[in-house]
Amino acid sequence: MDKSSTLLVHYDKGTPAVANEIKEALEGNDVEAKVDAMKKAVMLLLNGETIPQLFITIIRYVLTSEDHTIQKLLLLYLELIEKTDSKGKVLPEMILICQNLRNNLQHPNEYIRGVTLRFLCRLKETEIVEPLTPSVLQNLEHRHPFVRRNAILAIMSIYKLPQGEQLFVDAPEMIEKVLSTEQDPSAKRNAFLMLFTCAEERAVNYLLSNVDKVSDWNESLQMVVLELIRSVCKTKPSEKGKYIKIIISLLSATSSAVIYECAGTLVSLSSAPTAIRAAADTYCKLLSSQSDNNVKLILLDRLNELKTLHRDIMVELIIDVLRALSSPNLDIRRKTLDIALDLITHHNINEVVQMLKKEVVKTQSGELEKNGEYRQMLIQAIHACAVKFPEVASTVVHLLMDFLGDSNVASALDVAVFVREIIETNPKLRVSIITRLLDTFYQIRAGKVCPCALWIIGEYCLSLSEVESGISTIKQCLGELPFYSVSEESEPTETSKKIQPTSSAMVSSRKPVILADGTYATQSAASETTFSSPTVVQGSLTSGNLRALLLTGDFFLGAVVACTLTKLVLRLEEVQSSKTEVNTTVSQALLIMVSMLQLGQSPVSPHPIDNDSYERIVLCIKLLCHRNDEMKRIWLETCRQSFVKMISEKQLREMEELKAKTQTTHAQPDDLIDFFHLKSRKGMSQLELEDQVQDDLKRATGEFTKDENDANKLNRILQLTGFSDPVYAEAYVTVHHYDIALEVTVLNRTKATLQNLCLELATMGDLKLVERPQNYSLAPETSMQIKANIKVSSTETGVIFGNIVYETSNVMERNVVVLNDIHIDIMDYISPAVCSEVAFRTMWAEFEWENKVAVNTTIQNEREFLDHIIKSTNMKCLTAPSAIEGECGFLAANLYAKSVFGEDALVNVSIEKQTDGALSGYIRIRSKTQGIALSLGDKITLKQKGSS
Repeated sequence: MDKSSTLLVHYDKGTPAVANEIKEALEGNDVEAKVDAMKKAVMLLLNGETIPQLFITIIRYVLTSEDHTIQKLLLLYLELIEKTDSKGKVLPEMILICQNLRNNLQHPNEYIRGVTLRFLCRLKETEIVEPLTPSVLQNLEHRHPFVRRNAILAIMSIYKLPQGEQLFVDAPEMIEKVLSTEQDPSAKRNAFLMLFTCAEERAVNYLLSNVDKVSDWNESLQMVVLELIRSVCKTKPSEKGKYIKIIISLLSATSSAVIYECAGTLVSLSSAPTAIRAAADTYCKLLSSQSDNNVKLILLDRLNELKTLHRDIMVELIIDVLRALSSPNLDIRRKTLDIALDLITHHNINEVVQMLKKEVVKTQSGELEKNGEYRQMLIQAIHACAVKFPEVASTVVHLLMDFLGDSNVASALDVAVFVREIIETNPKLRVSIITRLLDTFYQIRAGKVCPCALWIIGEYCLSLSEVESGISTIKQCLGELPFYSVSEESEPTETSKKIQPTSSAMVSSRKPVILADGTYATQSAASETTFSSPTVVQGSLTSGNLRALLLTGDFFLGAVVACTLTKLVLRLEEVQSSKTEVNTTVSQALLIMVSMLQLGQSPVSPHPIDNDSYERIVLCIKLLCHRNDEMKRIWLETCRQSFVKMISEKQLREMEELKAKTQTTHAQPDDLIDFFHLKSRKGMSQLELEDQVQDDLKRATGEFTKDENDANKLNRILQLTGFSDPVYAEAYVTVHHYDIALEVTVLNRTKATLQNLCLELATMGDLKLVERPQNYSLAPETSMQIKANIKVSSTETGVIFGNIVYETSNVMERNVVVLNDIHIDIMDYISPAVCSEVAFRTMWAEFEWENKVAVNTTIQNEREFLDHIIKSTNMKCLTAPSAIEGECGFLAANLYAKSVFGEDALVNVSIEKQTDGALSGYIRIRSKTQGIALSLGDKITLKQKGSS
């Protein structure tokens, strides 16, 4: 990316010594030295030097050279030098080059002729071009196509000059004759382009007279045809019917570029179902035939646009879109799945799910890279399908449960969350899911997946056999108790030796022993009683996953195990009539919980048990020792009720988001009613009839009505200079994704003509000026508009600054008016977006840039402050409304937004209400890039104090 340089490099650009060296080299006879000298001269001109002393030397010693490289460099030099004086008149010495240009246009070598004709395309001075027009016309009949095609472009450029029509009065007629006889594809394309640019009616007549031949034309000519059709239909919408037939015929062209442009043109001109279907089908065919990933992403963007405007038609092509999943690129697969999930209906859900299941099975082979990430995307897609259409859940849930033990923790966790939601929303599947989960539970090896699976077991094991199987499965996965034991060692360890003086009792005794030869002997023995170090009892290899995770110090999982056992025991008490069985199970559960507490407090554990997990396990022990009906109700009913409420809120939120995406437009009561069915249909094709119906529907629903908000336009106007300045300037700023357009209105408030007026702009941040500033002349007390385009490369607050420079006829000194700075707001680049809680937490852990902003506000209500931050930052609150309801003095919420460049912005708001009523806390911003984190932090710091 282009960055502002802080390194100053000294370079004597225009010193006389350099100019003299170039001059000497040009006067010599060495061709290579002349080439190097011309290159240096061109570089000096590009760097802003004028070097007028070289002009006569070049005229004398370079014009006559026959070397092609020197002639090419000469034309570059002539293109760069100033050809007019301060008053806009052509310099007298420019006449010297006219004869040379005329000779080049009559040169026997076609390359010299061609490059000279191309040079004429860049000349804007009529006085220089006028004597060359006869020679240019002669080149239209040259034998070589390189000369002819450049001659056509030269005629077009000259014809477009202010007095060009006087120089070539009958140019369109001549070019039309050339077009009818020309055989070279490039020359034919240039001729048609000239007619399109300078005489559109002639181009249209030629096109309509050769409709049957358009499909056989060259690719470059077909592209110009499509450009002509777009231009004509924009000015004459009523005539688009006859051009759409041409576009549809070009859809069968051999060139992929032409087919792509045809589809885009078709969508822009017609909203008829036949046209949209043809365009969408074309995009899908290109999607499967093109191998370039960038091309595939562009095609998916086009399909996404069609999905937004013409969903009913895109639904028919969902399987064609899903074929893009064959690409190994994850971005393509992600975008494909996003499009497909919005096109699912009752008619195609089974086909889509079958295709996704096949893709999931393919990911089990380790051939492709990033199979885990792709599997996670597929699981999330299947999850979304099953939530929208519960009837397909039974066909996919058992397949996905095979991936609960997946090495990719994220995909395994997605499966667990999916199973948790399906088992609640599909009661008929409860028994089969619980049975399968208990059978495969031992395969789960991830510490993040086990708690979710245990919660499902604790909540949905309802019958006696299920409860007993659940308790048995947990016991098997925990292995033999205790988790560690104190073993007596025959030889004192180093630890025991160290503690001997304080912790051992020494006893000496003499006893007879039988030696190897059978004789008796007396031996002095010293028996030591020591406290041996504890050792872990690992158990067998099959005593599985829960034990292994607990021994690594995961005591949060231990707390979940305790809660699950508590729920199962309480439910066992309800379904089991034998109190003896219940008491036996309670004692076993208590033994497991106490063993986990002992493990957490022993030196065997990598780290001691945390307070939260300790208190949770102790609570479970107390509950099992003192069971009552109220506690049973809380543990066995309210937990499930909270989960049901969470699911319903999630579904409600998704419905609200769907409604927000659907734009509702209304027609005005005084709009014209067009009775289409009373019109004559004579001569109209089926496509035109469909298009007319669609236009009527749009008018009826008010889709054509686009009221510009004048207040918003006024807010975009920024004053750049003061009212007392001789030049007044103001800018209208338009931000559109990657481009910033400035329309600067400049007003001459003096009585004198301003010459060489130039708007000089510079930028800070990731902004880049697209074109060089131009000079203008401004009459007294008149105004003009100057447009400037700026490219944006990242989401970062940028600054545009500069000045207006001008000269007057009386004083030749340059006057400067400094402009006010234009600050480009980050809010123009980011928009609210939605992501799952798991995705938010994953990005929060991965992103390295964090900006921590302390809360400093006069607002005293937590919810009001949160709403103010959401409004100020243009972000979406991901935290459910029920989670931030009520008055408790604390509030924590997650916000999310996405930039037009695909960057993610994460914000966490954590605030607390103090005793004096003031709010305190922090707003933490995380992003992948530094710019968005800093810019959002500055915006929040500026806006958080109040509602202003």
